[in-house]
Amino acid sequence: MVRMQMQISDELAERIQPLESWLPTVLELSLIGFETTAAATATEVIRFLSQNPSPDELLAFHASERAQERLRRLLALNEAGMLSELEQLELDELQQIEHIIIMLKAQIAENSQLN
Repeated sequence: MVRMQMQISDELAERIQPLESWLPTVLELSLIGFETTAAATATEVIRFLSQNPSPDELLAFHASERAQERLRRLLALNEAGMLSELEQLELDELQQIEHIIIMLKAQIAENSQLN
C-alpha cells in the first residue's frame, strides 16, 4: 500500500476530517465517474461513510431501494442484450460501487474475526 501526502487548505482539511478513515474509499468512488445516474448511488455511499459508521452499521448497509431497482433493471436489459452504451456505462459504475462495498464488508468481517 502506498502512503501519500498532499497539501490542502485548512478549510478543506476541516471538511474532510470526518471522512478520514473512509477517505481512500471516497476517493475510489469519486474516480468511478459521475457521468451517469449511478452518481446518486455513489453520493449515497459517500454520505453514509461520512457519518463514520460502526463496523456493524457498515455490514448492515445496503444501497437504497431505488438504486437496487435500477441495478436490477440494467441487469435484465443486459441479459436481454438491450443495453444502450450509456446504460452499459451506468451498469459498469454500479457494479464497481457494489464491488467496493463488498470489499469493505469483507475487510471488516476479516478484522472482526482477528479481534
